[in-house]
Amino acid sequence: MRLDGFGLLVHDMGTMIRFYRDVLGFEIQESEDTSNVYLVKDGTLFLLYGRKDFETMTSRKYEYLKGLNGHFEIALYVDTFEEVDTEYHNALAKGATPVLEPTTEPWGQRTCYIADPEWNLIEIGSFNRPFER
Repeated sequence: MRLDGFGLLVHDMGTMIRFYRDVLGFEIQESEDTSNVYLVKDGTLFLLYGRKDFETMTSRKYEYLKGLNGHFEIALYVDTFEEVDTEYHNALAKGATPVLEPTTEPWGQRTCYIADPEWNLIEIGSFNRPFER
């Protein structure tokens, strides 16, 4: 098996589509009243799936966190330290919630955190060089 991607189970699809499309620049073509967004961002599958639809599909009820979600993060990489700062301030200007201002960590990474409208953590970081796999 290999990791193909990840998904978020979302409460308000329209709000989440607008955030990931308009604030973070993900190319989302689906309308805001859809129940399922399936896209590939930089070679990684990214899925937004309506909670109620997922519960119907799996015939189960789930518990959902309220407030800032500390169970996982979505990590976005930029090539330079300056881009970390720029992207952080751009995201805030477009409505993202600040969590951690840009900081250079002892291990050499410049990083910051924002939250999406449903309080999922998003890291924007760089090691001041182009991304390498």
